[in-house]
Amino acid sequence: MAKSAAPERATEEKHRLDKWLWAARFFKTRALASQAVEGGKVVVNGDRVKPAKSVKVRDELVIRAGWSQYTIHVLALSDKRGPASEAAKLYVETEESIAQREKQAALRRANPIPVFTSKGRPTKRDRRKIRKFFEQDE
Repeated sequence: MAKSAAPERATEEKHRLDKWLWAARFFKTRALASQAVEGGKVVVNGDRVKPAKSVKVRDELVIRAGWSQYTIHVLALSDKRGPASEAAKLYVETEESIAQREKQAALRRANPIPVFTSKGRPTKRDRRKIRKFFEQDE
C-alpha cells in the first residue's frame, strides 16, 4: 500500500501562488506577484488568499493586472520562469474572460484617456485662455 500512496502525492503537487504567477508571466517579478496577492488582486477559487497559498492543478484564479482581468484554470505547475510559449501551457483562460478583456480593450481604444502634457510655464497666450476660461464660470 505504501507504493500506491507515492504516485498520489506526485499528482497532488503544489506550488506557492506568488511563484506560480511569476512563472506563468502574469507579473514581471515575484515581489510584484506577492504585492498583487496581498492587495487582493488575485482570488483563488473565490477566496482572497496570501502569497504562500498552495496552488493546485484545476484551481480557478481571477487575476487583475493593469487594465485587464483574467479568469483562468491552472493546467500545470511550475516555479521556474521560462519562455512565454512554455508559460502559456500552464493555464487556460475562460472564453468569457477573453471576450470581456477584448471588449474592455475596444472601449479603451474608442475613448482614450486624455493625457496632459506640460511644457513648463504657460505662455502669454495660454494665460489669456486660462483667464478667459475662469471668467466664463463667474
